[in-house]
Amino acid sequence: MNFMDLAKARFSTRKFTDQPVEDEKLAKILEAGNVAPTAKNQQPQKIYVIRSQEKLDQLNDLTHCIYGAKTVLLVAYDDSLDWDNPLEENIHSGEVDAAIVATHMVMEATELGIGSVFVGFFPLTKTAQALNLPEQIKPVMLLPIGYTADTFKPAPRHTEYRDPSTIITEL
Repeated sequence: MNFMDLAKARFSTRKFTDQPVEDEKLAKILEAGNVAPTAKNQQPQKIYVIRSQEKLDQLNDLTHCIYGAKTVLLVAYDDSLDWDNPLEENIHSGEVDAAIVATHMVMEATELGIGSVFVGFFPLTKTAQALNLPEQIKPVMLLPIGYTADTFKPAPRHTEYRDPSTIITEL
């Protein structure tokens, strides 16, 4: 599958089956995140694989956006490792780096037939506390992954509408 076909095939899965993601496929998804570019190649990303029922229950108590996934990747960054922009104060690369890493993992998951959804609707601080993350680790998103339930279909907006005004051709 070429990249454009892959990009068009990806959609946000909001209902997963109980079938677990095989370890081999999970390893490929994590590898895709590991090879993603980061600012100055400082690699501040931290990917936590959450599979235990206890931790999944904790996440479900914090957000309703796990959608039954049996594997959730918590995408975070270490704020002691992210790049600081020397041209402007308080501008750091951690969140952007984490988003790039997550996108690589989502695209690999799609290629492997694994559904996923980017989740930002969760309390970042409470989640970090509940999972006992070190203070310098900053959660950015949750990435539930798994097999898409047969009864779930992508929202029509996914395939039918793309706003052409998002592309500015010149300034």
